Amino acid sequence: MIDPNDAASADEPGFAGFDPAPAPQASANGAPAPYRVLARKYRPAHFGDLIGQEAMVRTLTNAFAAGRIPQAWMLTGVRGVGKTTTARILARALNFQTPDGQGAPTTDLREFGIHCREIIEGRHIDVMEIDAASNNSVDNIRQINDAVRYAPVSARYKVYIVDEVHMLSTGAFNAFLKTLEEPPPHAKFIFATTEIRKVPITVLSRCQRFDLRRVESDALVDHLANICRAESVDAEQEALAAIARAAEGSVRDSLSILDQAIAHAAGRITLDDIRSMLGLADRARVIDLFEAVMKGDIASALGELRAQYDAGADPVVVLNDLAEFTHLVTRLKLVPEAVKDNSLAQAERVRGGDFAQRLSVRILARTWQMLLKGIAEVKQADRPVMAAEMVLVRLAHAADLPTPDEALKMLRDGMGSVPAGNGGGNGMGMPRPPSGGGNTALAARPILASANPAPAPVARAVAAPMAIVASLEDVVALASQHRDITLKIALERDIRPVRFEPGRIEFSLAEGASRTLAQDLSRRLKEWTGQTWMVAVVNDEGGATMREQAAAAKDQRESDAAAHPSVKAVLERFPGARIVDVRDPRAIAAAEMAAVTPTEDEYLPDAEPLFDDSEPDFDGIDF
Repeated sequence: MIDPNDAASADEPGFAGFDPAPAPQASANGAPAPYRVLARKYRPAHFGDLIGQEAMVRTLTNAFAAGRIPQAWMLTGVRGVGKTTTARILARALNFQTPDGQGAPTTDLREFGIHCREIIEGRHIDVMEIDAASNNSVDNIRQINDAVRYAPVSARYKVYIVDEVHMLSTGAFNAFLKTLEEPPPHAKFIFATTEIRKVPITVLSRCQRFDLRRVESDALVDHLANICRAESVDAEQEALAAIARAAEGSVRDSLSILDQAIAHAAGRITLDDIRSMLGLADRARVIDLFEAVMKGDIASALGELRAQYDAGADPVVVLNDLAEFTHLVTRLKLVPEAVKDNSLAQAERVRGGDFAQRLSVRILARTWQMLLKGIAEVKQADRPVMAAEMVLVRLAHAADLPTPDEALKMLRDGMGSVPAGNGGGNGMGMPRPPSGGGNTALAARPILASANPAPAPVARAVAAPMAIVASLEDVVALASQHRDITLKIALERDIRPVRFEPGRIEFSLAEGASRTLAQDLSRRLKEWTGQTWMVAVVNDEGGATMREQAAAAKDQRESDAAAHPSVKAVLERFPGARIVDVRDPRAIAAAEMAAVTPTEDEYLPDAEPLFDDSEPDFDGIDF
């Protein structure tokens, strides 16, 4: 422990017990000592001070106890989790020595040795901290290679701490390799980086790597509470939880925000102080916004967003908080024990648990995906609040839509279709099932939109009879009926049928066919029939296309006609004659009866018929 009577050591209190912060010491001229920010004042001095890094501390403790100390370490993690601090503590552990000259490398650093103070303050002659961002050239590394050969001045080891090592140039990394692999016995290297992927694998393979984790919110809240007690600062638990959330697992960020909050509040730190300082949305109002969106109440959702925006909340922050609460509800649904998290506010525990019981994972997952896409749109928009409002409109409209598997279940169960209405359906033209009872997919699905007041009943339009599609020819006829000539031609020319059954079509594509034909056909069939069709392209050879079948049928008819004795006689009687078409008069008559266009007799009422149709020519074959 630090001796509280030592003025120099009192500037850096250890975390064990959190001794009260000392009063500022006057300088030689009587002026008070300069203020030290909390991130520096409460910087960890030994491994027991580190929070959230238990795995790394246990590994290092065992390695030092067993004498298995490597020549280099690589520390990686996000900003503010303690990479540089850990490097200094490692340097202190390597060079620990008692005033009587005894001691060995150890991780038990609760008492300061003769080198510890200078190492922690970054001013020891044998512990060199190098900023790779400004010393990234080959010449800088050559200077290290030349100096590393000489023995330390006073400590046991020469320790080189290279911060942001990923910023070294390629040549500098190459110049480092030989020294890093076989350094002198008195030299140790500690690297720190936030971009581990930018460090060459040849360097990583020569180091022991430790990934420093983000600190959990509950541990961070406890840490901030201890510091507040040490600083004699009164702070609400919810305010500290808001700081921990804003810090995103970074201890340094949380201390910087706390430092700012102490000055901002000028007294007791409240949640409102943190919100106004950071521009955060009220947590309870975010939950109200979530509830309005899940109910499909667009007017309330837009009004709440606009109210938060007028109060100073950033639209991106509001949507981020909405996504965070969506994630929380999902966690509470899947892991009910998460409600015991100390960083959660009371409203989050109670109302979040209620939403977790009423909403399905599918709905929450869809909301999460839409929010992620919407946040990116809002960040790029010229008018973020308008973009955020459009995101809420999409969310509210999708709140009571069934998921694809639920919609298919409804279609299979024959629930029919009705026009979509406000609150009267689910947005897909299907009636919403009752909220209780039944075993259908939607009957068991908790939808917050059911909490809306039911609108006045309206007359439902009678649904048009669904087209019966039992063969590929029916599909072609349906395309012709809807005047989709492009799709009709593609169906006749490019599809080699493999399997056809109601709701499913499998085929292979002819050469030169469009690769999007399956998707286009599935979409059109859904529009025309009101059912979802599974249309798939397979690797089987498949049958002939409809155009090939028609051509083969025509060739067969012409071949049969040419073999008829009467046709043979005509062809022999008129050299050079050929058969251009073979028609069945009975089929032609049936088509004319069904056609709307005028018949040939209506165009030529006084003309004599070219042929006598009282009996078919050549046994029913016309040419």
